[in-house]
Amino acid sequence: MYPAFLTPLLFFLAFLLLLLVSLSVPITKTIFLFRLTSNISSGLVKSSVSGSATFGVWGYCVSAIEVSIAAFDDSSSAFCSSAKLGYTFDQNVAKALYVLQVCSMHPFKVITISQVDDFTDLISRTTAAALVLHPVACGLSFLALLVSLFMLRRGDNGGISRVVSLLTLGAGLLSAILTTIVFLIDVIMVAVIRNKVHDHSDGDLEMNWGNAVWMALGATIALWLAMAGSCAGICACGTRYRNRKDGKY
Repeated sequence: MYPAFLTPLLFFLAFLLLLLVSLSVPITKTIFLFRLTSNISSGLVKSSVSGSATFGVWGYCVSAIEVSIAAFDDSSSAFCSSAKLGYTFDQNVAKALYVLQVCSMHPFKVITISQVDDFTDLISRTTAAALVLHPVACGLSFLALLVSLFMLRRGDNGGISRVVSLLTLGAGLLSAILTTIVFLIDVIMVAVIRNKVHDHSDGDLEMNWGNAVWMALGATIALWLAMAGSCAGICACGTRYRNRKDGKY
């Protein structure tokens, strides 16, 4: 017999994961879609540069960048962008990322505005605006969770109500489809940006996938498993109905 509590549990897990992703950088600094890092040294003039930048649904955070050239050491303060929809690379983060590349290879090279602008097209405002689907998917999964809680209430025949199973299936299906789209957007966006970073930085910057992408994947899997649970509840209701009909006649 299919346990009625399993479907609400899966919806709760998906909702929790999507909620955490929706509260990623710059709101929660430990959850991000991808990270750019650099820890490069050059023995020619004993120079080294280290720093990183993380990017989330609503913006980005740049860590303190440590620059060492010969006997001179310098560092910049860490900062985060304001949380907003449809963010882009501004001049501050673009310059910081370009400095990571240039200081290690050419410590005394002058950075021009056109060179800094090479980084500003890594994320378009339209692409970043599409990330708003994360909280929308989170809201739909919460709605599916609320509906699925009625599956815990047994009907007169001791089973799960077929109407509740159908409502759960409908709400969960919308949530599962949207969450799948959200996950695909994350994967495609990060992959495209990774290629652009490699082209602009000649491999000096390293890009790593963030935990938010895999959390979105976990939510997607949980929602589709919950769909299987809802279908199992509908099939169980149909079986009990046929059994009662056969017993009556």
